[in-house]
Amino acid sequence: MKKIAVIGYGVIGKRVADAIALQDDMELAGVCDIISDWRTQNAVRKEYDIYAATEEAADKMKSEGISVKGSMEGLLKKIDLVVDCTPKNIAAKNVEIYKAKGIKFIVQGGEKHKTTGHSFSAENNYKSAINLDATRVVSCNTTSILRTLTALKRADLLDYARGTLLRRATDPWESHLGGIMNTMVPERDIPSHQGPDAQTVDSDLDVVTSAVKVPETLSHMHYWNVKLKRQATKEEVLNALKTSSRIKLIQYDQGLVSNNTIKEMFLDMGRPWGDMYEVALWEDMLKIQGDELFYAYVVDNQAIVIPETIDAIRALTGIETDGAKSILKTNQSLSIV
Repeated sequence: MKKIAVIGYGVIGKRVADAIALQDDMELAGVCDIISDWRTQNAVRKEYDIYAATEEAADKMKSEGISVKGSMEGLLKKIDLVVDCTPKNIAAKNVEIYKAKGIKFIVQGGEKHKTTGHSFSAENNYKSAINLDATRVVSCNTTSILRTLTALKRADLLDYARGTLLRRATDPWESHLGGIMNTMVPERDIPSHQGPDAQTVDSDLDVVTSAVKVPETLSHMHYWNVKLKRQATKEEVLNALKTSSRIKLIQYDQGLVSNNTIKEMFLDMGRPWGDMYEVALWEDMLKIQGDELFYAYVVDNQAIVIPETIDAIRALTGIETDGAKSILKTNQSLSIV
């Protein structure tokens, strides 16, 4: 049993903590943050050990009736690996602490590739992460790009890909702070950062992305135009996509006509927070014209990287050296069918 710490108990951190708690080959040693509001109070209700990142935070937590197990430094002495889910400016400082203490660590996609020298996506490069000191789980959008394009690449169908991303304006719980209204904001640079980010995992991918921020918070939506290496049938393409257990084919004609209806389906399935760990790709929208493939899908920006993070823990700690076995184990624990 490897002892894992989660630093930063926010949108990603709380989901990573819950996912770790579901595994039978790793143990959640504690969560660490500076906040003492409803978020940490919920961690207390789940009986997670709470650690304070600073002395000031510890005093505030205690004044709010939170039992503080210790300091961040104390937590780091007890663990085999840390998953840092803090905002990127904080994570960059924490990384120096982890390196100085010789602690294995995982950061999220907001950090640059050079922070770890390795970027991770379970179905792509699990083997290359085994027993590394650090990795970076790529962002939600990049994870979706890698899952879908890698499935096509495995079937020797992929020549190159061009994608347009409709990006949610902010996380749902922060809509009152950083949302946009009655406007759309294009990213200035083409390619947007997601295409080059995917190439940090697979340098052979010929992929260009452009992105637009839109006034909604539930998810991202992608539209893709893929040049195939050869003419293929729709059935061949769908069979290729089905080789990824983390792509869920959905039907527009079954009432799944929008990101909110898809979210509702996952809520009805009993997923915590209605989380969608899979890429939800519209099967009946997928079209082929000659050697061009067109498809669209939805990405849950809060959830898609959670299974990847669990797999990254196994790879870095050497709990499991077979990527397929880790993916299966993670899928089963999170009810990914």
